[in-house]
Amino acid sequence: MMNWERLDETVDIAVHMLDYVIDMNNYPIPEIEEMSKKTRRIGLGVMGLSDLLIEMGIRYDSDEALEMSRELMRRIQERTYHASSELAQIRGSFPAWEGSIYNNPGPDGASQPMRNSAPTTIAPTGTISIIAGASSGVEPLFALSYVRNVMDNTRLVEGNPYFEAVARQEGFYSQELMEDLAQTGSLETLDIPAWVKDVFRVSHDISPDWHVKMQGAVQEYIDNSVSKTINFPHDATVEQIAGAYMQAYELGCKGITVYRDGSKDGQVLSTGGTGQSAEEGLETGEPRTPRQRPQSIRGVTERVRTGHGNMYVTINFDDADTPFELFGNLGKAGGCDSAQLEAISRLVSLALRSGIEPDTVIEQLRGITCCPAWDEGTLVRSGPDAVALALQRHTVGHDEDGPSNSNEVQLKFTPHLIANGNGDGNGNGNGNGHAQEILNARKCPECNTPVIFEEGCMKCIACSWNKCD
Repeated sequence: MMNWERLDETVDIAVHMLDYVIDMNNYPIPEIEEMSKKTRRIGLGVMGLSDLLIEMGIRYDSDEALEMSRELMRRIQERTYHASSELAQIRGSFPAWEGSIYNNPGPDGASQPMRNSAPTTIAPTGTISIIAGASSGVEPLFALSYVRNVMDNTRLVEGNPYFEAVARQEGFYSQELMEDLAQTGSLETLDIPAWVKDVFRVSHDISPDWHVKMQGAVQEYIDNSVSKTINFPHDATVEQIAGAYMQAYELGCKGITVYRDGSKDGQVLSTGGTGQSAEEGLETGEPRTPRQRPQSIRGVTERVRTGHGNMYVTINFDDADTPFELFGNLGKAGGCDSAQLEAISRLVSLALRSGIEPDTVIEQLRGITCCPAWDEGTLVRSGPDAVALALQRHTVGHDEDGPSNSNEVQLKFTPHLIANGNGDGNGNGNGNGHAQEILNARKCPECNTPVIFEEGCMKCIACSWNKCD
């Protein structure tokens, strides 16, 4: 049963604390400080919604969960407004209050003073939720058991405490079970009580339709956007994903993040999908000798934004306007990143001077993934991908849009009912999607453990690394 009085007290304290943060914060530039203090947004939100539903015995993808979430967010919203209004009577309303939606006389002819504008949001809580030992934001559990790396490189299997307690109470707990769950994540295929499966649902047991429904229910009482990931199976279609966008729009969501299993390919060994072995690709003729470099040569330098910083790729051409050599520089970065970029540049130059077609080089480098970033509408997956992208732009036969297998995605937004690749559309998934996610997941750059996608961000449960694009 909810302790509403305790929740009200917590909201009051949080509003006061977050309002002080605005004044105590160090801002990077004066313009940000001016706007922050002018509007005084505090971003009050929640984490641990999934934990709450589990403790109350409520299935995440159910109408009961939607109603509970609405009631909870309504209470938090109302109490936040109350606390901010009381604070305004002591410290004054936010400077931009005049002419705002809050400066609107009510039935009694009085306007509502507010210390903070748009005070509530559901922000990513990747790191702080791990520190607090709570589920992330309003997300369902991603897995019931996972492997965590500790300082001496020991790998510990760590399970959800609520699930462990129930498993011990019901008599089906074992270390082997927890290790298996660390690989598969879901209970759907296990021989355990049905009510346990019902309550302990993980992300990939839940259909995209219900993910969006939960986001919409929470959004009703949140001023800003809700950070949440809508998980899709690997075989999801463009129409199904477009349907999720339309559903989110109809439910009043301010934003939506989707993730399709395997869309961030993390395979260690890949030849770009040609299906040709290295032996079959070797020529039996004379070995190739790199062309000698002339004294002077003309070229062009491309700046490409990557997850490691701005990369500057210089491509020099021969007399036939064919790429002859390539140099890469990673801004002010040093260490391994710059060393690896230099190695890639040397090998690319050697290949080009040896008569290897630029398209072949592009094919090998394009799509390699590590710390992706957006560069003027194009997804740059890694340093090697940035090199391939720059080379592609200056290769005869390629236009600005690149080849058909480029990283840019175009969607035809046609309203369509969402069909879950893992369930019946009513949230009754079969649990097969999670194993595919583990196989295809992008690896953490710190510990090489598969990362998870929650609240629109990447997060490593093993070492706590996280990144929000």
